[in-house]
Amino acid sequence: MTPSLYHCTLGCVFCWRAQSGDHNLRWDETRLPQWDDPEDIIEGCIREQKRILTGYKANPNADQTKRLEATTPRHAAISLAGEPTLYPHLDGLIKGFHRRGFTTFLVSNGTVSETLSSLSEEPTQLYISVSAFDKKTFTQVCRPHVPDAWKKLNETLELLPSFKCPTVIRLTLARHVNLKHPEVYAQLIRKADPTYVEPKAYMHVGFSRLRLNGSNMPSHMEIRDFAAQLSNEMGYNILDESPDSRVVLLSRLEKPIKLT
Repeated sequence: MTPSLYHCTLGCVFCWRAQSGDHNLRWDETRLPQWDDPEDIIEGCIREQKRILTGYKANPNADQTKRLEATTPRHAAISLAGEPTLYPHLDGLIKGFHRRGFTTFLVSNGTVSETLSSLSEEPTQLYISVSAFDKKTFTQVCRPHVPDAWKKLNETLELLPSFKCPTVIRLTLARHVNLKHPEVYAQLIRKADPTYVEPKAYMHVGFSRLRLNGSNMPSHMEIRDFAAQLSNEMGYNILDESPDSRVVLLSRLEKPIKLT
């Protein structure tokens, strides 16, 4: 789910979501709306989760055990599209999910460091996307809509060690775009001292097809080679990988922390 569907501080070339300018539709992504109340968002998400599952109840081929499990969700990924740290009631959203027994996985591009630093309740796990190894590449690949976005990202990386929850640096990597210089990425990541590092392949889906080509999508072997170089640079272990998703998980841990 996301509290900020059409609003973001960046216009990353690899992003699958609709951005201002796609198909000649334009809006100001930094002109923020009148926001919904956290409780309304949470109740709406749970209601819609149940609604989209209704057709499976009468389907004889559906696994009814899994259907019933899906009608009582326990995990909220505050991600999907837009930048959730633009939402001014993020603290209340996290607390509201936690009160209902949910885990929360917050995914941010790190450019609104002041929101993260002011959270009174941490998410269950915090992901920060790092999609460039230097300011020049960041400007070309992430196309910031706000000033000092690179500086803000670095502030967030320096803030991450203060979090008690598990933290993740996620790298979305596109061939001929930002899939290079693992040693420079390592310098950035060291600031954050994350629990995990997750290099993953750009996927040629959604509106990103207006900006990149299928040839920009790396193979799993390319991602694994990049992850191995990061592992050597940082002393992180390769804990797991998913060839189908073209993603590798790195950590200093011997095995991932199980979050329930």
